This record gives sequence, C-alpha cells and structure tokens, in this order.
Amino acid sequence: MKRIEDKSNQREDAGVVKRTEDSRSIMSFSRLQNGVLLVTISGEWKLGLEIPSIEEVRMQLETEPQVQQLIFDAQELKEWDSGLLTFLIKVKNLCSARNIALEKGALPHGVQRLLDLASAVAERKDARLETRRNSFFERVGDLAVALWRGNREMLEFIGEVLVAFLRMLFGKARYRRSDLFRIMQECGAQALPIVSLISILVGLILAFIGAIQLKIFGAQIYVASLVGIGMVRALAAIMTGIIMAGRTGASFAAQLGTMQVNEEIDALKTLGISPVEFLVLPRMIALFVMMPLLALYADLMGILGGMFIGVSLLNLNFMEYYNKTREAVSLNDLWIGLFSAGVFGILIALAACLRGIRCGRTASSVGEATTSAVVTSIVSIIVAMAIITVLCHVLNI
Repeated sequence: MKRIEDKSNQREDAGVVKRTEDSRSIMSFSRLQNGVLLVTISGEWKLGLEIPSIEEVRMQLETEPQVQQLIFDAQELKEWDSGLLTFLIKVKNLCSARNIALEKGALPHGVQRLLDLASAVAERKDARLETRRNSFFERVGDLAVALWRGNREMLEFIGEVLVAFLRMLFGKARYRRSDLFRIMQECGAQALPIVSLISILVGLILAFIGAIQLKIFGAQIYVASLVGIGMVRALAAIMTGIIMAGRTGASFAAQLGTMQVNEEIDALKTLGISPVEFLVLPRMIALFVMMPLLALYADLMGILGGMFIGVSLLNLNFMEYYNKTREAVSLNDLWIGLFSAGVFGILIALAACLRGIRCGRTASSVGEATTSAVVTSIVSIIVAMAIITVLCHVLNI
C-alpha cells in the first residue's frame, strides 16, 4: 500500500473531529483527492467505552456521494478489542452496500486477520429462525397425518392392554398387588367426598327443575320417579365418570408422563418389564372395579338430594317418596347404570394411561398430556353414554 506521508498537501477539506465524552475513542474524517475518504482512528477502542457510531460514517458517505474508496489511518491507535472489530465489520458492510472499495492495509495486523476470518465463513442460510405460514392444504394434511398416527397409536395401545389382561388371567402378568390395592383406595375411598357433594347437588337440581313443572299439574309425587330413574340409569354414572376423569384420570396421566420424562419407563423396558403390565394394568383394573361402586353410592346420594327437595318444598311424606322411588326404579335401570360406570372406568384408564405413556420428554409435555387425557376421557364418556342409550332403546331394555 502506498503510504500517506503528507496528508496536509492532499486534503481538499478537513472534517470535524468526533470525540466521545471521555475523549478516549477518537475518529475523524478527511476528504482526499480522487474520491478517497480517509478515516483516522486513535485512542482506545474497547468495549465499555463510548465508541463512535457507524451513523457518523454513514453521514459522511451521504454528504460526499462521490466517494469511491475508504481508507484507514490507525497510527495513533493504542488499545483495541472486539469493540473495534464490530465497528469495522459494520463499516465494511456499509461500503459493500454502496460499492465503495475498502482499504484496510493501514490497520494493525491482528485486526486485519480477524476481519478476514470473520468474512471467510458465510452465514448459513438456515441459521436464522424463519417463520412461514403453512397453506390451508398443508394444515389439513398435517392434521390428517396426526389423526392417523394418533388412531394407530391408540389401536396399538389397546392391543397391548388386551394382551396384558389375558396374561393376567393366566397368572403371567407382572405387576405388584400392593400397587393395585393402593390405586383402588385412591380411586374409591378417597373420591367419596367429591362424589357425595356432586351427586347430592345433581339430585337437588334435578328434583327442583322437575318440581317447577310437575307442581303445575299437581303431580309432585312424580319427582321421585324423575330423580330415581335419572340418577340410577344415567346421571350418577355420567357425573361420577366426569369427576373421576378430572380427578383420577389427570393424576394417572401426570404420573406416567413424569415417569416418561424421568426415563423410568425406559428403565422398566431395559429390565425386561412391560410398562403396560406393571403400570397400566393395575390402574385399569382399579378404575373398572371402583367405578360401579362409586356410581352405586352416587345413586344413593342423588336420591337423597331429590328427597330433600320433595320433603321440604313439595310437602311429600318420607315414606311416600321412598315407595314411589322403589316403584319407579327397576333392576334393569340399576344394571344399565352400573354397566355404564364400568365402561366409563375402562375408557378413563385407557385415555389417561395412553396420554401418559406417549408423553414427550419435556415438562410442558406433561401438562399437555394431562389436559388431553381429561378432554379425551370426558368426550369418550359422552359418546359411550349415547351409544349405550341407543342400544338400550333398540333392545327395549
């Protein structure tokens, strides 16, 4: 590079010196002949100091539109670090955008090497996160693929549970009886308070709504039939199923999801123990056994709630209400309610355990699995109840 020895003879006009508040990082501009802009840097250019802005260089290039080359003079530069490099990279990008030649031969040798190294590797095209909105057909396709995979996983899981249940019948399933009895206690006795409260309130509401209409015709006594048939045949099983879906189903999904995140399920597979037999089978059996018992208890609580309305608001006699309920409710109604409760227990256990075992490896996946288990269980309960009701109507039960 041709060394500039006498700058004062070649300058057409001198710029104003730009200084920071502490006067440690200094930059000045000088216009030379043949469209050359000289940038003089001196002092200390280090992080933590107020380094001049790239906007000052931009303003000089805009005020001097005929600049064809930019050169540096760093003879009075004392100390520097990455702060200087960052500034020079910005200057280089600015010159490239304006087709201005950049001469960096007067810079320190270390600065030149680092600048060459920074510009040697181009930025990867996929390094930055790009957001792209999928088209309508792409979203429909992704939804269809996800639905197909979900159905396939569900069928595979049901098959594994069926195989585990058959192995249990032949005494070959590997699970702990203590876990089964503990889960039955959690699903049964510990759920009695919330089942009692909800069932009594449902019986109260059903009796109160029926009493408003029946009282017009003087048929208050039929409130007992309405509450008895409604609770025994459908409402007790449905409300118990929804309660257990939000209480026990969510617990099952969270437990198995946490075990999946902590790789405890992988450890069981490594030891040759089937997670379906060891974890899913006790939970499914416990819910299948306890749901009809809870539904039977909910029948009693709902009838008591309706009896409270009949005796207190409709001036019905206790024995009169009792006899009318016994006449209206048949064993068919009771068996249909208990059968529905057993089906609901299986559906809740399958949905909760499926979401838990198929959970991802992150903490947020546990919450998503729990939410999905509750929603799936409630939807399954409503659909199953509709199917059972239609079948009972077809079979005249």
